[in-house]
Amino acid sequence: MNVPSARTPAAPAPSDPAASVILFVIGFMAMQPIATDVYLASLPAIGEAFAVGASGAQLTLSIFFAGFALSQLIVGPLADRFGRRPIAIAGCTLYLGASLAGAFAPSLAVLLAARLVQAVGTCCVVICARAIVRDCHGPEQAAQVMSRALAWMALAPITGPFIGGFLEEAFGWRANLLAIAAAGAVMLWFALRSLAETNHHRNPQATAPRELAGTYALIIRSRTFLTYTFFATGTFCALYSFISGSPFVAIRVLGMAPREFGLLFGGVVIGFIVGAALGRRGLPRWGIAGTIRRGAILQATGGVSLLVLALLEVQTVWSLMGPMFVILLGHGLVQPSSQMGAIGPFPRQAGAAAALGGFLMYTVAVPLGLALGASFNDTMLPLAIAVAVSTCTTLAGALLLPAMQREASSP
Repeated sequence: MNVPSARTPAAPAPSDPAASVILFVIGFMAMQPIATDVYLASLPAIGEAFAVGASGAQLTLSIFFAGFALSQLIVGPLADRFGRRPIAIAGCTLYLGASLAGAFAPSLAVLLAARLVQAVGTCCVVICARAIVRDCHGPEQAAQVMSRALAWMALAPITGPFIGGFLEEAFGWRANLLAIAAAGAVMLWFALRSLAETNHHRNPQATAPRELAGTYALIIRSRTFLTYTFFATGTFCALYSFISGSPFVAIRVLGMAPREFGLLFGGVVIGFIVGAALGRRGLPRWGIAGTIRRGAILQATGGVSLLVLALLEVQTVWSLMGPMFVILLGHGLVQPSSQMGAIGPFPRQAGAAAALGGFLMYTVAVPLGLALGASFNDTMLPLAIAVAVSTCTTLAGALLLPAMQREASSP
């Protein structure tokens, strides 16, 4: 990686952007789980601090994902117009400032506002990360690169909940937001020094209303885009249900300490790393569709197992974490391939395609999370139902995919 000297303020222009930006892709993608997973162990404490229940505490998570979803529709075209570097730097700045504001929030309303702005900043860096991968690679190679990046990125959700649980027990929930701010400061510093621009086909009209409407209309009419976005949405709904529901099940129902929850959550995420590694190795043989199908089978197996255990009222650490390990193993196969499959047909509109796909994905997941919080009844059952429905829906689509592909290719 070329690093400019103190006398050279311009961004570097390395000869091999694909090699030099992979660390930024990993770092940018990790900023989202850092903003959510470090924070998870504090949800019950935040509910107590502001005298709100589980649904009120989960609102701080839901508003983050809602803001992330909505801002994608603007951030993607901005990245196509102005380039990945300036949007990523702006995102790191918002992320840092909002995290600090949230750490010192005097009320739930201020914390919600800070989380909303933090979501916009997170969206900027995540959209740029996905688009950077597509800038440098074709669809199948991009899926392999994304699998590698997501596998390394998974270190954040592995260590984040444990760190968050430790900080929660030692210093309180505000310390977690300060830790998130520190991560934003590190990425901002590296981006200012070393991030190269990979968008060499910037579109000055990308944010013009007519151009924007035309771009989104082109993307939404693509059967390939809609098909792979369906898979990305299904697998993310299962993950989001676990993220939003597991702190309350583990801490309130199972009686775990925040640090213990963080340790077990990190252990479950190892399944995602293994799945992403399997996907990267299997993609050349299985193709994107075959990789998704194998992952969906794993996810549905875990989802149905979780539901059966919940119906039998088997509420233990292993009855929750065991099935979720299998589900995240499948998630590591499904999610990278789905994301890259969705934006693959749009090399010139990669930012907009990633944005629209993310918007659709979060538009479904956020209401599911709100419903899960409202239905929490001190048992594992609401979480198990949400996860089982999500994983089985993904599997149903994956089993129909070969027939859909044959139909699309027939004259």
